[in-house]
Amino acid sequence: MTDPIDHWETPQKILVILAHPDDPEFFCGATLARWARAGHQITYALLTCGDKGFNPVTSPDMTPEKLCGLRHVEQNNAAKIIGAHAVHFLDHKDGYLVADLALRRDIVRVIRAETPDILVTCDPQNLFATYGINHPDHRACGQAVIDAVFPAAGNIAYFPELLTEGLQPHMPKEVWCSLTSQPNASIDVTETWDIKLQAILEHTTQVQDADKLIERMKSRRTEDSTAENPRYEEKFKRIVYG
Repeated sequence: MTDPIDHWETPQKILVILAHPDDPEFFCGATLARWARAGHQITYALLTCGDKGFNPVTSPDMTPEKLCGLRHVEQNNAAKIIGAHAVHFLDHKDGYLVADLALRRDIVRVIRAETPDILVTCDPQNLFATYGINHPDHRACGQAVIDAVFPAAGNIAYFPELLTEGLQPHMPKEVWCSLTSQPNASIDVTETWDIKLQAILEHTTQVQDADKLIERMKSRRTEDSTAENPRYEEKFKRIVYG
């Protein structure tokens, strides 16, 4: 039997850079839980705190500032269930992410500070998702991360001001893009699917009906499995350097 595609001989440092709280859990939480239980060190870096993720009609007492604080707490609780080592928030404005040089520099800073072996983000080319139009923050995040990885993160000539912060160039060995419509890597996450669900339910400000959400998530089993004996996969566009 051949080794799975994520069989690394030594523990890996895995950095997850996504746009919002709950993105890691929804996009690839079962894979992250699998990796954490295999002994890999997982760190989250979230570009926003998701402060616009509420409906002012149904939640008239909510404010972006209040929600930002709540989502910090929710994300930290969810990350503990996944098994993540740490969570960092860059707190850019939710809904306003643009893949410009300023955001690219911020991401290069995180990559150089964390020195990951594996970097996880989302596919910037995915305009549509299962729920409809993909959020522009997701696409901007993915684009900025890809642009930061190459050519900037590992090249001393890019953002030399980061050297004054003690941050040396660093290049991840692999990039895994979640929420992709062009996957080339599939991970069997049946054993950690329930962990993913537990972590998602920590995002209480975003879950209106927990029972319906669980039912919907459990229905995402592979076509070759049954409700009585389900199998689950998470898919990625995987890019390997070197």
